[in-house]
Amino acid sequence: MFDKILLPIDLNHHESWDKALPMALRCAAGKGEIHVLGIVHDLGVAMVASYLPEGFEKHAMEKLKADLSEFAEREFPDSANVTVHVGHGHVPETILRIAGDLGVDLIVMASHPPNDLQTLLVGSNADKVVRHSPIPVLVAR
Repeated sequence: MFDKILLPIDLNHHESWDKALPMALRCAAGKGEIHVLGIVHDLGVAMVASYLPEGFEKHAMEKLKADLSEFAEREFPDSANVTVHVGHGHVPETILRIAGDLGVDLIVMASHPPNDLQTLLVGSNADKVVRHSPIPVLVAR
């Protein structure tokens, strides 16, 4: 089916991967590569960052990489075609950048329910990825 699939997840939110992960496995059909991506959000404001310990973002990225590796071992026990990646920045932009860097041919990601108040106020990360992606995006709900 697909040779390289990007699966962006948030380990703190089970719903970000519980439906998307099985879809990614089906799309890979046992032969394709699955690239699991976790993202450390950009704090955005230097003033906020000044209150955090030195090296906070680097430490957060290292911890996320270790946690993603444990997740991959647990959720993909029979698959050698799984690689974990950690990105940093604005979520939709980071997903699209990593997808381009890896040369994936499909992004599989979850979306929160469309009636969620956050969609009205901020917009959905999945919506932004779908609107700006040059490759197919499969959104799980």
